[in-house]
Amino acid sequence: MKAFKFLLLTSAIFLLACTQQPKLKNGVYEGRTQSKYKQEPFLGVSKITVENNVISNIEFYIIDTTNNELFDEKYEKHFVGNNEEYVQQCRNDWAGVQRYPKELLQRQCLDSVDAVTGATWSYNMFHDATTIALEKAKANKKYVR
Repeated sequence: MKAFKFLLLTSAIFLLACTQQPKLKNGVYEGRTQSKYKQEPFLGVSKITVENNVISNIEFYIIDTTNNELFDEKYEKHFVGNNEEYVQQCRNDWAGVQRYPKELLQRQCLDSVDAVTGATWSYNMFHDATTIALEKAKANKKYVR
């Protein structure tokens, strides 16, 4: 019963936090960050499109700035034969990269996006880059190419 009450309370807090957010302004907004991984050569990028004051599209990707390539389903090639733990980590993080934007579109609340097990790195990159983009959307600081 305690677990149920905790789950109910946690859900109510998330719902309240998401419903009390400032309104998003229409436009395209970008967030870029290394998150807490300042010593690593990776950059998380979120581009959100807001229409009718809701998120209508989101692109999220991670760039390896040393190799000038995207982190994708083939990125594990850098570890095959050397470190199978990193191969699995790449697979977990790639699953997160694919899932997080879909969850955000569905839920319209960043705090409601759940991390994929074993994919904390990509979750942190997504969360922090998207937070930057959402802050711009609240302040209407549009992304300009």
